[in-house]
Amino acid sequence: MPETPQLKMWQGDFGEQYAERNEFADWKLDIGKRVFRRILKDLEFGSVLEVGSNIGMNLWFMNELFKGRIKLGAVEPNRKAFERLTTQTYMQISEAYNCSVFDMPLPDASIDLVFTSGVLIHIGPDDLGRAVDEIFRVARRYILCIEYFSHSPVEVPYRGHQGLLFKRDFGAFYLDRFPNLKWLDYGFLWQREFPIFDNLNWWLFQKTPGC
Repeated sequence: MPETPQLKMWQGDFGEQYAERNEFADWKLDIGKRVFRRILKDLEFGSVLEVGSNIGMNLWFMNELFKGRIKLGAVEPNRKAFERLTTQTYMQISEAYNCSVFDMPLPDASIDLVFTSGVLIHIGPDDLGRAVDEIFRVARRYILCIEYFSHSPVEVPYRGHQGLLFKRDFGAFYLDRFPNLKWLDYGFLWQREFPIFDNLNWWLFQKTPGC
């Protein structure tokens, strides 16, 4: 599909600058593990895909939390971030794709858990449906959504730019679009407790046989 205005920004210098602001650091690991321990609890799965992984820190947290027992996958549209992801030495990525959510070269229902963290907020409202359709298509069992929340859809400025950040109730968006999707849990990540994350809401869903 044609590139969206938001995707063009993230593929270019703007996205490269974001990647440069991120780095692996040992002091972040305990915080990241606590976040995903709270969200995933006793969930059992064998493979995970992060859509919009950047350099892969969330995957690092999950890999350490599950002691390397899960197969890690990533989709990242920015070339430099993708290169850092695929050359890091903190974990083994099983499959990684330098592409966007709109053109993931993955079979239907091929990954146990597919998730985004601060990614759907950067997709324009007209393209959001197609994005979550692809996430839903690729997910076999679970979908995790970690994003900014707003009761009503709203656009807010982002680093001096318009048209790059959109907040809404993403949990409701998923459930309205996929009525047979079952929500398992939801919650809030408070930046004061988890300083490497923003104040974010999260929703965990399960695909049912009717999906």
